[in-house]
Amino acid sequence: MAEQAKPVLDIHEKPTWNKWIILSIQHLFTMFGSTIFVPSVTGMSPGVALVSSGLGTLAYLLITRGKIPAYLGSSFAFIQPLSMFILEEHSPGSVMVGTFSVGVVYAIVSLIVYYAGVDWIQKVLPPVVVGPVIMVIGLSLAPSAANMAMGTSASAADYNWQSVVVALITLAAAIIAMMFFKGFLGLIPILFGFFIGYIAAIPFGLVDFSLVKQASFFQIPDFTIPFVTADPVVTVTVIVSMAPLAFVTMAEHMGHQLVLNKITNSNFFKDPGLHRSLLGDGLASVVASLVGGPPVTTYGENIGVLAITRVYSVFVIGGAAVFAILFGFIGYINAVITSVPQAVLGGISFLLFGVIASSGLRMMIDNKIDLNINRNLIITSVVLVIGIGGFFVQINSVKITGMAMAAVVGILLNLIIPEKKKAS
Repeated sequence: MAEQAKPVLDIHEKPTWNKWIILSIQHLFTMFGSTIFVPSVTGMSPGVALVSSGLGTLAYLLITRGKIPAYLGSSFAFIQPLSMFILEEHSPGSVMVGTFSVGVVYAIVSLIVYYAGVDWIQKVLPPVVVGPVIMVIGLSLAPSAANMAMGTSASAADYNWQSVVVALITLAAAIIAMMFFKGFLGLIPILFGFFIGYIAAIPFGLVDFSLVKQASFFQIPDFTIPFVTADPVVTVTVIVSMAPLAFVTMAEHMGHQLVLNKITNSNFFKDPGLHRSLLGDGLASVVASLVGGPPVTTYGENIGVLAITRVYSVFVIGGAAVFAILFGFIGYINAVITSVPQAVLGGISFLLFGVIASSGLRMMIDNKIDLNINRNLIITSVVLVIGIGGFFVQINSVKITGMAMAAVVGILLNLIIPEKKKAS
């Protein structure tokens, strides 16, 4: 067995100030494309998303006692409910409560893990449930990606060929970066796709520079502060649509922890403990809710940076968080992000939403989920159709949307259906 390569900077080693800045900015740019993508699609403020990402990461490092080098960014799992509540209901107070509820679920589970251990989580959230739910997250967003790429909202009457060309250029750029770029550039294919797509959209007249011209260098993001800029709106519909998805991001979180354990040759499940890691992730979403940001979670992209650079320093991660907060207050950055055309977002979405769905499929393959077994076939089939079909349950004013329903039904079926024989 090959000996594991020694770290360039270990978890508690502090780099010199010049390397510190460069290494931290590298982490920032690695998560930048994905983190700003969530507010770009949902209609939220990119500046708020950056600030909440930075604050959430610092909160995570605090709770985990600075022992886990993990960066937290905007979670893709919540794009659908965030889009629904912001674009359709125009209620930042509802989103605030929904994001807060995600953090509460994490806190409750971390408390249970502290007293009961982690075995029960594998029973409630096995790959046969989590895999299809992750696939639902990606596939249910596919119509949104197609509409953005075609420049249409609901009908083909609005079809815009310029948007289609820009979307395809954006997609091609991101694919080329993923396939052929090496080193740091290979870690930021989303950001590269954004850049090329944005440049391509300018001659087609799809970029509105008016906000960029009006922007100032320093600009306070459009924060949603409880009882200051908006009152929290507690609705059961928002909570039941967002809170159950915390179980999906929890499963991803634990997967990230396993990878981090291997990369850093550590056991973070033992020290500082999975309960602290989950609590830190939950607190990060609570912090995000207090400024009006989307739920945040650990980022695979930044784990990739750790693996390639072998720089595990939490000081570098903390530096990236501070830079994210500073970037959130730079008006020109927020204005440029806001001016990104829907066609560019659509082109990136083809790849990103597909990657999300594929990661769910990969989870099932890696865990050798046998669909010849009736139990596995039933759970997978029902979760996929409920989630992708947009099925929802409404009781009076309470509405449980398709993605949350898929997670809840998957968990229930897994607990109820006994493990039995294979299909003939």
